[in-house]
Amino acid sequence: MKHYKTLTELHTGNGWDAPEHPLFSMIGCQAACPLGNREFTTDCYIIAFKKIRSGIFMYGRTKYDHDNGCLFFAKPRQIIEMKDLEFEEKGYMLMIHEDYLNGHELFQSITNYGFFDYNITEALQLSPKEEQTILELHSKIQGEYFNNPDEYSREIILSHISSILKYAQRFYKRQFVDRALVNGKTATKFNNILKKYIAEDGLENKGLPNVAYLAEQLCISPRYLSDLLKQETGKTASELIHTFLISEAKNLLRLGEKGITEIAYHLGFENASYFTQLFKKHTGMKPLEFRKSQNYYN
Repeated sequence: MKHYKTLTELHTGNGWDAPEHPLFSMIGCQAACPLGNREFTTDCYIIAFKKIRSGIFMYGRTKYDHDNGCLFFAKPRQIIEMKDLEFEEKGYMLMIHEDYLNGHELFQSITNYGFFDYNITEALQLSPKEEQTILELHSKIQGEYFNNPDEYSREIILSHISSILKYAQRFYKRQFVDRALVNGKTATKFNNILKKYIAEDGLENKGLPNVAYLAEQLCISPRYLSDLLKQETGKTASELIHTFLISEAKNLLRLGEKGITEIAYHLGFENASYFTQLFKKHTGMKPLEFRKSQNYYN
């Protein structure tokens, strides 16, 4: 697999025209424009808009269902794979080398956009109105990129890219709502998986379930799961796991059949002190204090 450190190498290696700027480039893909077979990694952020007629697009080794027009986002050093792609309508890719962001607020803020960690199967499906918004911003970037760039061009281009990212964040929230309406609440499915995990003695045999495990059960990426749950419940996946475990702990403490250490191990904690710390953080009381408040004693 080829890793491209520079945009010039990336363009040359893929048979594209030389970039207009050494650290930022745009690739347009006209309708029925075949892209052949490619697999590579880069030191670039990639934002792509596409409607694909045929072929396979892979990101992070995950096949993408590309029936609808959409945006996808790739971060540096992720695997990008394209096989026999033909675009149904005009598409584009923006490629932003990490160094292009130096000294700009996006250098830090771009890492806050969770969708760069989503799987390609979780690309942003755009409505016609949303498409128009993104394409208008793309057109403005295109104008700066090709038409006599000057000392203002980089700032203007990055401001439009920042707008694309902010719109994408908004549109993803809409997609989360749509997903919940079609597929049911993810939080309910999430809790059902946790209940099954506990019922099958997963806590005692495997320890605390992590976000990656639960995301795998739901066939989505960990970051997408956390963002989706945050939209539905106001809490991340990790916070919901802890909330669920504290609820289970409260029930066990009320029953009074197990000691504090025994409950901690039963719930998958490696030691009682971490369990006590987490319990107090969520309830304001240590487990023994909570038990006494429920009129139970060791």
